[in-house]
Amino acid sequence: RSFKGFFYQIDYSLGQVPASAAYFHASWRRTMTTRDNPEHVILDNVKGRGHYVGTVAAWTQFSNGWWGEGEVKFFLEGEDTPTICTTGTEDYFGGAWCFGETFSSPFCGYPLWSKGEGEVPRHGLYRWHIPDPIRFNSSIKVTVQALGWYKDGTFQPLTDDIATVAYWYQDEPHSNFSKVYSQDELWAR
Repeated sequence: RSFKGFFYQIDYSLGQVPASAAYFHASWRRTMTTRDNPEHVILDNVKGRGHYVGTVAAWTQFSNGWWGEGEVKFFLEGEDTPTICTTGTEDYFGGAWCFGETFSSPFCGYPLWSKGEGEVPRHGLYRWHIPDPIRFNSSIKVTVQALGWYKDGTFQPLTDDIATVAYWYQDEPHSNFSKVYSQDELWAR
């Protein structure tokens, strides 16, 4: 596919930012999960006070079975067990019972499902925590598991290619994040 153009618009106003204002943050991560380690880390190493406001995911399956059983887990305040643990990937993104069709709504959606002849299935998903922000006082970590059912009915960890962007607001100062890669380094990964 060729991309012929790109348009964007940024609206803003100038003014004083209160010292207590939280700043908007975003973090992109990509993982190739394995059957030995089916966990994808959406967000980690966030220290301070803030609130989590959303997740966007691009998910490429490498099996033909059902892929959406993994739990999305939120570890707040340095806890080793999740403070919030969803009932499955499809439930977190608003699909429930295997999605059915693609959809878009104000706060969650599944706008992309693609599987052409000879291609692996690809999924695009989003969830905005606007009516239900997840607040944290000292830290947050967010993960999702690649778990599903094979065609023969076997429940298994999956090998999938998962890329996510996590969005949150946080008081300053914030922790340094992982290395920022150049475009050439990203393509080499």
